[in-house]
Amino acid sequence: MKIKIAWYGKHFGEEPPLCGDKNPASSAGKHGAGGIFFSGCNLRCVFCQNIQISQQGMGKEYSVDELAKIMLDLQNNGAVNIDLVTPTIWHKQIKTAIVKAKEMGLVIPIVWNSNGFETKEILRQMNGLVDIYVPDFKYGDDILAEKYSGVKNYVATAEGALKEMLWQVGKFKTDKNGLGERGVVVRHLVLPNNVENSFKVLEKLEEIDNNIHISLMRQYYPLHDAKKYPELMREVSDEEWNLVYERMLDLGFANGWAQDKDSTAIMIPDFTKEKPFE
Repeated sequence: MKIKIAWYGKHFGEEPPLCGDKNPASSAGKHGAGGIFFSGCNLRCVFCQNIQISQQGMGKEYSVDELAKIMLDLQNNGAVNIDLVTPTIWHKQIKTAIVKAKEMGLVIPIVWNSNGFETKEILRQMNGLVDIYVPDFKYGDDILAEKYSGVKNYVATAEGALKEMLWQVGKFKTDKNGLGERGVVVRHLVLPNNVENSFKVLEKLEEIDNNIHISLMRQYYPLHDAKKYPELMREVSDEEWNLVYERMLDLGFANGWAQDKDSTAIMIPDFTKEKPFE
């Protein structure tokens, strides 16, 4: 069985407990998420910032044994976790590789970093292997999901996936060094001219559990096919961001992170480079 990977290495673009310290002499003695970015995606988001690998096929094929070795090499290089980015379509191969890697000494947490549009049946296969789930919850509106990402029944699918993740690993918690140990972090990207969509997402998450950790993201930038949608052809305004942020607080969410306004540029990688995040 082959699997296509676009890039792997130390990655510092995740939430703080998922990255550790850039200083290898930190109290944890470790630093950086062990990022493995897989090629391909089951969504076709018109604004995708990783379109080179999600839709344009950039990457190289590896065997399952090679993937297991990559995981072990990342651990040996001080990674705080194995950060599986966009893993859904490769779940069978990844499951086999995780089992092999654990048999060979992999002990750091496994992070399932996905778009959230996945079935409970797929996720159930990862039960006991994944320690931390980091799903997107992109839409509270199925019409927008079909318009911008090309899928139907998004809201119910993402809700079912999130409930399965919470059932498996529970709420997010860290170890004594502040590194992610187990649980769920839900990401939501605020889109321009779509404040109501963000409200619906937050309201749906509040129905599920307002103690959940949320990562509210402001990194949207109009790329690629976003030009076909005039409402997406700008960054999120201060007014829009503040409305969504205040709604999050009004709903009682107190756990998580809100992205800094100036972080947009560093969040757009170039996978044609050896170091795509620099």
